[in-house]
Amino acid sequence: MALTGQARTVLALRALGLGDALTGVPALRGLRRRWPAARLVLAAPAGVGGLLRDLGVVDAVLPVTGLAPLAPDALVRADRAHPEALGGRGVDVGVNLHGNGPQSARALAALAPAATVAFAGPAHPSGPAWSPDEHEVLRWCRLVRSAGGRCGPEDLLLDAPRHDAASARRGGPVVVHPGAASGSRRWPAQRWERVVTALAARGHRVLVSGGPAEGALCAQVAAAGGEDLAGALSLRELLDVVASARLLVCGDTGVAHVATAVRTPSVLLFGPVCPALWGPAVDADRHVVLWPAPPGHRGDPHAAAVDPVLARTRVEDVVAAAERLLV
Repeated sequence: MALTGQARTVLALRALGLGDALTGVPALRGLRRRWPAARLVLAAPAGVGGLLRDLGVVDAVLPVTGLAPLAPDALVRADRAHPEALGGRGVDVGVNLHGNGPQSARALAALAPAATVAFAGPAHPSGPAWSPDEHEVLRWCRLVRSAGGRCGPEDLLLDAPRHDAASARRGGPVVVHPGAASGSRRWPAQRWERVVTALAARGHRVLVSGGPAEGALCAQVAAAGGEDLAGALSLRELLDVVASARLLVCGDTGVAHVATAVRTPSVLLFGPVCPALWGPAVDADRHVVLWPAPPGHRGDPHAAAVDPVLARTRVEDVVAAAERLLV
């Protein structure tokens, strides 16, 4: 089937985490515009996929475990376990929004899509060239535009509870999210404690968010003057809490992209990864990115030890940035 034809089922592969899912929303919306009559299925972890389904970004989710190398038969096994996702109709267009490596290419090819949208590689030489120095949002928009799907950074914004801006600034909480998936992106807990203490001393209500595995970290940070919400929120509830907040303060992690998507101001602490690649792609005036990096810095986002650039970020800088956005 040529890309110019009709499609009943379009499957997009992006089996990654929360931030990856949200940065992929513009590309998914581009696919919707390109094939408006098709059933748009997202192959992703059930949690983040379900969030995007419930928000109307996609029609269905093919549950695939995230943050692990994809086995060649990962999507085939997922289809057997969850036949309702594809409805037994096969895949007319398979879209690789997962990466540019052979694992994702093989996994997508195993579903035998009639047509494929992917960056150029051994399995798909006709696709556009991959660029390692491209913002994550722009990269996938470029891929989808190559197939005729109109999309851009403005498509990041999600339909979330809207709150009167003046009321939110007067009474909304400040959300502090101290965790991150790897140690290199995790600012020291003691510094987060000092941030919470400073914000609470200025009269702000502080909510400390985190996943179930971050209970000890969040309890330690919340004890400095915040309310501990670790493990208490579903992804949709987290989105609603951030949408109603006056401010989010966090590292380079998934919840940062929630703030971008719901237009909540944020202070973001970057370390190993350049914010030009993963920072907010819209509303630059709403977000303060702290990244005291020397020219050309490239750290390891998966390392166990805190990145030296992130370690340079001072408590005073974080509090000052927060106060600027809270005025």
